[in-house]
Amino acid sequence: MGSVTDASAASVRRRVVVRGRVQGVGFRASVHSEARRLGVAGWVRNRADGSVEAAIEGAPDAVEALVAYCRRGPRFAAVSDVALSEEAPEGVREFAIR
Repeated sequence: MGSVTDASAASVRRRVVVRGRVQGVGFRASVHSEARRLGVAGWVRNRADGSVEAAIEGAPDAVEALVAYCRRGPRFAAVSDVALSEEAPEGVREFAIR
């Protein structure tokens, strides 16, 4: 797998908002871990309405794999809805918990 810089021409960016039982169950930490494993960049954060939001950027297959992970979440999560949108890649290099 190439670096984010090598893949920048083929990078995609997706924004996901995950609803359900997704706070207090390790959702952000598990998404962070999975993002690092897949080699994607971006961020994940809790929202005041109880949902979790993430911006995911990188190779299309890796981004789609992390989106698929967000649809199920970690063991104690109960995902009820995932809103997905496309964004222009920003060239970020790391994945952060906000």
